[in-house]
Amino acid sequence: QIRNLGTIGGNITTASSIGDSPPVLLALGVTAEIGSVSSTREVAIDDFFVGYRKTTLRPGEFVKSVTFPRLRNNQLFRTYKLSRRYDQDISAVCGAFRIDFDDDTIIDARIAYGGMAATPQRAAAAEAALIGQRWSKATADAAARAIADDFQPLTDFRGTAAYRLTAAANLIRRFHLDTSSEDAHPLTDVYSL
Repeated sequence: QIRNLGTIGGNITTASSIGDSPPVLLALGVTAEIGSVSSTREVAIDDFFVGYRKTTLRPGEFVKSVTFPRLRNNQLFRTYKLSRRYDQDISAVCGAFRIDFDDDTIIDARIAYGGMAATPQRAAAAEAALIGQRWSKATADAAARAIADDFQPLTDFRGTAAYRLTAAANLIRRFHLDTSSEDAHPLTDVYSL
């Protein structure tokens, strides 16, 4: 019922660690324009979430707009949600992935999760495991193993910490399976953007 009335600005200002859009926005690298009666400022989404249910918004400020960068031909992007029910349910883990290529080498990566920490958060170690590598099963496996260095999730009724770590790692493997064939360049195969 409220899905049709919700907004991206409202979804990020709640700063929920399990919201579905914040990981997507982190992986895409969006910028939020913050407004108030007297001024406006821009904040990169990476700097927006500062703690559990806390944002960089000051008293009297609101999210005026969100700017999405357009995906380029050398980028792959996917997002996945794991929950008991797919629709109208809170994620146990939500992952979003963007990788950038120069020919067949990964030159940038943005991996973000919800449900893994007190805030929606990027996976720096997993990203580092991808950069400079070809998009292969071995590379995806290395990034998946690095997830344990990025997060120490909590156990709650949506999932145990062990489940969340395993699920987050396996979402990287799913991203690889969805976007590449070992016999083809990841940007020219049937699954490319």
